[in-house]
Amino acid sequence: MKKLFSFVVMFSAIAGFAQQDSQYTQYMYNTININPAYAGSRGALSVFGLYRTQWVGLDGAPETSSFSVNTPINNSNLGLGASLVNDKIGPTSENNISVDVSYTVQTSADFKLSFGIKGTANIFNLDASKLNPIDAGDPMFQDLDNKFTPNVGAGVYWHSDKAYIGFSVPNFIQTNRYDDNDVAIYKDKINYYLMAGYVFNLDKYEYVKFKPAILTKMVGGAPLQVDVSANFMFIDKFVAGVAYRWSASFSAIAGFQISDGLYLGYGYDRETTNLNNYNSGSHEIFLRYEFLKNAGKIISPRFF
Repeated sequence: MKKLFSFVVMFSAIAGFAQQDSQYTQYMYNTININPAYAGSRGALSVFGLYRTQWVGLDGAPETSSFSVNTPINNSNLGLGASLVNDKIGPTSENNISVDVSYTVQTSADFKLSFGIKGTANIFNLDASKLNPIDAGDPMFQDLDNKFTPNVGAGVYWHSDKAYIGFSVPNFIQTNRYDDNDVAIYKDKINYYLMAGYVFNLDKYEYVKFKPAILTKMVGGAPLQVDVSANFMFIDKFVAGVAYRWSASFSAIAGFQISDGLYLGYGYDRETTNLNNYNSGSHEIFLRYEFLKNAGKIISPRFF
């Protein structure tokens, strides 16, 4: 039964009506992948690496690896970023290579408004032999090797030291990756993101901080996805929190500031749907290193 269910899930990912962007529990630390306006907003050269394995124990379940770099450009309002995301789902593998450029203006004493554009090269592969089709000669199930499609996206990001609101569309171009008689059975639809968060100081010494946050993702052909999270930071070193993905999963989040520049984060998801019966949860781990200036101080809180 488990293998049969795995095949259904895997086929749905390939032949569904819409393919969504990569999913992250700790999106608040990985904002550059969904909003190019974030590039350079932390005021330091930031290097980020993440690995996510989803639905552990389910054959063909998604795996995501992400690596990114972003930095402000000295003595200018510009920020630059670059990222590589690798997604594996069943018989498919795709790589997204992106470059981000942002421009920031001061809107008040506390807030800045950043505009960003993103250019992406997508490379898609399908190993049809992993589908085990009855008719191996069926053109619907032929291999695809390094199918290239370009894309472009944009975003805005309004932020201060304690708050942020962002809206972005990482890919404006809907692409059909796998066609059968001119009918797309694998397509990448436009994803819309709206995110916000605020940092509260819970004591006068700022030893304890609390940050609620929300991320909403909208894409045609898929249910509205809403992620809400609540994280606490203690003495600027330890982070602990929970998150909920509407009608999908609960998550536990933990992090540790190993040094001024190095941060380690971990997240665990548990499904609230029937998928919970076929897997042991999802794991996500990341490292972020920042090359700090000004005696180890950065412009934004470590929460985002």
